[in-house]
Amino acid sequence: MRRLLALLVLILPLGLALPAYADDAPAAKTADAPAAAAPSDSEAKPKEDSAVSHHSLSVGGSTIKYTATAGTLLIRNDKDEPTASMFYVAYTQDGADLGHRPVTFLYNGGPGSATIWLHMGSVGPKRVVTSDAQSTPAAPYQLIDNQYSLLDKTDLVFIDAIGTGYSHAVGKSKDKDFWGVDQDGKAFSQFIQRYLSKNNRWNSPKYLMGESYGTTRSALLSNILTDDGVALNGVILVSSILDFATESFNVGNDLPFITNLPSYAAIAYYHGKLNPKPAGFKAFIQQVRDFAFGEYADALMKGDKLDAATRADVLKKLSQYSGLSETYLTETRLRINCFRFMKELTRDEGHTVGRLDARYTGIDLDNAGETPEFDPANSYISGPYSAAFHSYMADQLQYTPDRIYKLSADGAGREWDWKHKNGFNPWWPGSLDVAEDLRQAMSQNPRLKVFVANGWYDLATPFGASEYTFDHLGLDPTLRANVQFGYYESGHMIYLHVPALQAMKADLAKFYDATATR
Repeated sequence: MRRLLALLVLILPLGLALPAYADDAPAAKTADAPAAAAPSDSEAKPKEDSAVSHHSLSVGGSTIKYTATAGTLLIRNDKDEPTASMFYVAYTQDGADLGHRPVTFLYNGGPGSATIWLHMGSVGPKRVVTSDAQSTPAAPYQLIDNQYSLLDKTDLVFIDAIGTGYSHAVGKSKDKDFWGVDQDGKAFSQFIQRYLSKNNRWNSPKYLMGESYGTTRSALLSNILTDDGVALNGVILVSSILDFATESFNVGNDLPFITNLPSYAAIAYYHGKLNPKPAGFKAFIQQVRDFAFGEYADALMKGDKLDAATRADVLKKLSQYSGLSETYLTETRLRINCFRFMKELTRDEGHTVGRLDARYTGIDLDNAGETPEFDPANSYISGPYSAAFHSYMADQLQYTPDRIYKLSADGAGREWDWKHKNGFNPWWPGSLDVAEDLRQAMSQNPRLKVFVANGWYDLATPFGASEYTFDHLGLDPTLRANVQFGYYESGHMIYLHVPALQAMKADLAKFYDATATR
């Protein structure tokens, strides 16, 4: 998955008669799919391809007949030369009025992660079955109809970033040419506009749904698309990070210690590390929020000038809320790095907790280390998702290109260009912050609505950091109600806990109902 670790078509086949529908009955590749060719020929003359199949899905007691299109679209430079082939899978309801049927573009983050996770786990028509908060038994893995799909509300277009999945540079370009904040944002904007044009979707209600760094991309994209004349109806941020200062554990930056504390408290509550355990979870979390952004923040801001009496009071409360001992917190100078927390919270039980989802636990070589050896929430799901995806592509979508599907872009995280040119701070060094891009988009499009989905047990993009970011977005008071928050009993990948997926689907269904109709 290689997600944020320091740290989401209706192409009608020519000549086909009206299809006979059957659940998940695959169809052959369309006539425009290219025949197998030598890689040199393919790269010299890149083409768009597609494979189309027809299916049906039952959601909420209603049957949806839909077309699945797996294929590629080309993006081009200013000289009209192809620079990249971007892979996507689109699910479009058959017979829908394209002028009123919403279309949502979805992608994962990383940066450098394929979109297999959102595609196969969240709101698509199929869902991989995995064990909840533990490792999944070995293959064969189970792929089932997703009764919590959003296909009853919107068409879905899942996109892989360049260098991931089947997406790759073509012509004289290299994958790494697209590995940067602005480079990546421009590529996705070009893809979306190409898709809208090719499929006559310009007048459809339009949405973005990204996860993790995909939320960073969405904030940037919302501004780019607005400038390009693409007015969005909604932006869905799943496990968001817009201001990277909230998660940059650099010496002298106390902000992440503050924004992470409510998540530490939620996780300690989940694992029974609070003594006595608070009676009500949400009331307890609000108490921790008040402490974190009040007394605790004041103490950290005083730095070495913090007096002994205040330090002792803060230390006691910090221990009560985090589940860590006063001795340990004294040694950390009241500052808890999330990787240390993953190792320390359940050290006495001989295991660590996950970063992407702290409900998951892992076992290291020994208990003496400073940080975990691996993230169990990542490791336990990669195999099932990868195997189920490859079988699904070949057996049901009938798309089998002569390329390896890359779960992540090799080296993208290390080589990523984090500079971002914004009107107010062009190329200024420091932590990336795209919150201003989202504010600009919302100000220029006052009807644009944003839904922020958070997992209580997410240490990669803690909910406290999302709250802080939107509290400092600088939106005009008339626009603040355009932002909604949802909280779920899960981690970074909210959909790994099925009750959380069900709750998120219900919230998003209301979001679409309120925003798709003017």
